[in-house]
Amino acid sequence: MHKLADDLHQKLFNEEDARACKDIDGSACREVPGNFFRIIVSQGLTKIGDAVSNPKIVLPALLTAVGAPLALIGLLVPIREAGSLVPQLGIAGYVRQFAVRKWAWVAGSVIQGACILAMAIAALLLTGQVAGWSIVGLLVVFSLARGLCSVASKDVLGKTIPKPQRGRLNGWSSSLAGAVTIAAGVGLFSVSDQQHVWVYCALLAFGAVLWWIAAAFYSQVDEYEGATEGGANALTHALSKLRLLVDDRRLRHFVITRSLLLCSALSAPYYVLLASQHSQALAITTASFVAISGIASLLSAPFWGLFADRSSRQVMIMAAVVTALLGLVVVSISHWYPALFSSPWVLPGVYFVLTIAHEGVRLGRKTYIVNMAEGNQRTDYVSVSNTLIGFVLLFMGGVTAWLSQWGLMVVIAVLSALGLLGALMARALPEVER
Repeated sequence: MHKLADDLHQKLFNEEDARACKDIDGSACREVPGNFFRIIVSQGLTKIGDAVSNPKIVLPALLTAVGAPLALIGLLVPIREAGSLVPQLGIAGYVRQFAVRKWAWVAGSVIQGACILAMAIAALLLTGQVAGWSIVGLLVVFSLARGLCSVASKDVLGKTIPKPQRGRLNGWSSSLAGAVTIAAGVGLFSVSDQQHVWVYCALLAFGAVLWWIAAAFYSQVDEYEGATEGGANALTHALSKLRLLVDDRRLRHFVITRSLLLCSALSAPYYVLLASQHSQALAITTASFVAISGIASLLSAPFWGLFADRSSRQVMIMAAVVTALLGLVVVSISHWYPALFSSPWVLPGVYFVLTIAHEGVRLGRKTYIVNMAEGNQRTDYVSVSNTLIGFVLLFMGGVTAWLSQWGLMVVIAVLSALGLLGALMARALPEVER
């Protein structure tokens, strides 16, 4: 297996990239081919799990099917995203105590799988408000475990994979997930009673198994021991790291840029809501959007990953511009020719382009922060930026909810403007791949 991994790795990268191990430990360099494929498989499996339990598509449909209050649907995306981001300063202080940090990722993945399976069980056994609050409560625990994986994964990636290969690793794992997500969407179309609770529960159970298999693969990553400074008095040490936002101009600039680039994630539920307003079949909309997100990831992630290895800054710029222009096009259609939304291909096409752009934003900023930092600094950068972004996400979620009283187009227009500002901020960031 080791020789097979070496051969495949050599075929995927040119000789210069395959041997470029200047930024990782020499002993870790020998394990790069095997680690590369273990991490790709692990990340790909969890991304599939994320897709089949999507809080923008699948979980809202599940809550609707069990008769949960509509107000709970609005909590799904903020809880899932902010819940994994806000606690990361404390989580990072805890993770820093361990010289080998892959086990934090393994534990987080096992917990996420358990939470997703428990959601399926709750939906089968409970109904109405009780079912809704049970699922939301489990989503809180899921998000905390997701934050543990987020902190650990970037540090393990920085220790085991050389800089010229990190963007493509993220891209190919997303592409792998996209291929399976397409199948999940097609499968939803083929079910006769698509709005029945058990269909969504089966998707969640499938996702739970994927998280556990991913944990098994990730446990096989050959990670060498790293620094453990700051492990004692973890929370105190973590809070002191907030000073980085004052002292480190480059990190501060990146965090502001990333805050503006949240437009791609925050706008997605409003496009789904817009589509549901022009479709009488909730399950058909759910199935088509699940399949569309898979196709978009499959096609775009390898391109964004390759592009990010050359310039993750340019990836963020391009993806932000696409997000902003797409929103402006949708607002224009709504104003001048709203009947076009009734076409069976327009809104699915819009969501397809948005998913491609969001994939670029996500891959670009993940690659940028890993390449920007070095050594133990990487854990601090990730935890500080993610914690602040969590609060920004909650604030922006509240603002968009307030803006929605004037209509979906107002929200989409404002988020498009933020996307343009994000592109300008990203343009001023320094290159980190050189």
